[in-house]
Amino acid sequence: MTAALCLHEEGFEVKVFEAVPEIRPLGVGINVMPHSSKVLHDLGLGPALDKIAIRTRCIEYRTKYGHLIQSDPRSIEAGFAAPQYSIHRGEFQFLLLDAVRERLGADAIETGKLVEGFSQTDDKVTVRFADGNTHEADLLFGADGLRSKVREQLHPNEGPLCYEGTMMFRGAVEMDQIGDGRTMVIAGNHDVKFVMYPISEKLRKQGRALTNWVAEVRIDKPRHIQDADWTRGATLDYITPFKQFRMSDMDLVQIMQASEGVTEFPMIDRDPLPFWTQGRVTLLGDAAHPMYPIGANGASQAMIDGRVLADCLAENAAPEGLKAYEEIRLPVATKVVLTNRKGGPEQVLDIADARVKGPDDKIEDLITAEELEQVAASYRDIAGFQKKTA
Repeated sequence: MTAALCLHEEGFEVKVFEAVPEIRPLGVGINVMPHSSKVLHDLGLGPALDKIAIRTRCIEYRTKYGHLIQSDPRSIEAGFAAPQYSIHRGEFQFLLLDAVRERLGADAIETGKLVEGFSQTDDKVTVRFADGNTHEADLLFGADGLRSKVREQLHPNEGPLCYEGTMMFRGAVEMDQIGDGRTMVIAGNHDVKFVMYPISEKLRKQGRALTNWVAEVRIDKPRHIQDADWTRGATLDYITPFKQFRMSDMDLVQIMQASEGVTEFPMIDRDPLPFWTQGRVTLLGDAAHPMYPIGANGASQAMIDGRVLADCLAENAAPEGLKAYEEIRLPVATKVVLTNRKGGPEQVLDIADARVKGPDDKIEDLITAEELEQVAASYRDIAGFQKKTA
């Protein structure tokens, strides 16, 4: 939908085909990073975001004993061109959906259109849908996700999903506000990690929090990999590893137990592709570069795709514009995918875990601020959300 808004802004006629028959607000929390937030602000969506989303002040990385390893600021005051936002995924999708319908027209999005494949000539692309119908267009952008049929046709011999051994359990619960109500907390290590952040600005103003959380656990026997579905319900067996965590301002077990509708999903991605574009067809978002949800960059990189795609097509005739887009975005996305596999900015958790052996240890005696900032700055550079320079 961000791509559609950007393309429309550049004067293109856009049609969005959505697989599901009815669009409903699903999911829990999502983070919109400063670089993708800038795209949305430039589209005039900043005021709408500020009404419902939390402007994230910082990310706090902590040990399982509650030590503060690093506070990584994410606000405009810290030097970024736009805020980082934490928001309910369903609310965010509908914010974009409403904008698309308002600007492109009520019929700009057609539901119940699962893509099965495509064919193309030098001048046109014909998209085939599961309902037996087709649609002809000048260009096709496959934004059809992890199991993209467009990607499958471009790369028919691609291997299976890549699984790194971690299952993610997700939930959300309304609770008392923690701290300033604008802080994201990531605690633990690569094997057992807890992520928490508030996602409702409306509740924050009332001193309450709709708290999104993710519990990540590395397990010996993976489950539900090839048939991964983020709506799959979870059992409570994931809670046990977190009983050893000690946070002064929150009870992780209590937060998880108080949540209804916990889901599970494996941490999976795909190996980076050698190309995204063929003729008048290209990929974007998870169809192009599915990545581990580390550094909150999956959706943000997809939004950047949309902005760059629109800019390249505005500057270059099709299909040359698609190749220009790929030349800019593929190397960046590939670096993010590979860096996320190594932990991205969360590498500071493992640095601390290797050195901090108990609650009485002092972080400042074991890790320098310069070492931590080097990790954070390197990831900002790779992902593309550097601070503004004077």
